[in-house]
Amino acid sequence: MARIDPRKVYDLSVDYFIGMPGWHAAGDPRYQIWMTHTPNGTKVDDPLGVGDRQNDHVSYTGTAFSMYSHTGTHIDALNHFGLNGKIWNNFDAKTHLGDRGWTKTGAETIPPIVARGLLLDIPAAKGLDMLPDGYRITKADIQATLIHQNVQLELGDVVLIRTGRMKEFSQAEKYMQNSPGLGIEAARYLVEEGGAMVLGADNLSFEAFPSEVEGNYVPVHTYLLAQQGAFILELVNLEELAADRIYEFAFIGASLKLKGADGSPMRPIAFPIHPTAPAR
Repeated sequence: MARIDPRKVYDLSVDYFIGMPGWHAAGDPRYQIWMTHTPNGTKVDDPLGVGDRQNDHVSYTGTAFSMYSHTGTHIDALNHFGLNGKIWNNFDAKTHLGDRGWTKTGAETIPPIVARGLLLDIPAAKGLDMLPDGYRITKADIQATLIHQNVQLELGDVVLIRTGRMKEFSQAEKYMQNSPGLGIEAARYLVEEGGAMVLGADNLSFEAFPSEVEGNYVPVHTYLLAQQGAFILELVNLEELAADRIYEFAFIGASLKLKGADGSPMRPIAFPIHPTAPAR
């Protein structure tokens, strides 16, 4: 934090709106928002019993919303996917999952994240605005992008991968269809050789489909969450960072403390690291 340039802050989250992209293939609910109180409705109903005069003087607006926990910019908790009946740290659903959520690794256990952030703009390194549909990012792509941007991986990084897909975010169907994403070899390289603590991307699926591992339809998710204990960020808005070529920054983000949940909305921000500031 001592190295940041505070003159500009980058908001890495997306807007929430009816019709926004979401993971609905498995039947999860779409984002909805509705009014619970409006100035005119409050005057008609007088729910607080204060009378016409006060309702004319004091307007009252209230809203409610509902959504799947993996809607919009969010973080996957370590219980989101498991392998062979076990999630991270060998916790199992029979013992640790109740009707009110997980008693282990729930979203409330995710600490605030303050770390060095690193943007890997994969399409820019290839001379593209956006990766092609279904493109699977490889280890070689990661290495070429590091060279192109003249940056290095460091232990404990939050590595954010731009596919360019965020350009289609306002068009939900186009954004969701056959997204590019990370391959398992690239994920292993970033965590095991690069020392990344958290991986994220600007798409919703994070990894590319169909799976490259027989018998596992989400191998990147299970590798990171269940085997490595590395959190995943999805729907991270990286367009402004990429436009300004901000590749190294202070990442600050915290999720909602949703007890027992398998994921949570997050509003991460980034402060550029001043190029002349000494490392500490």
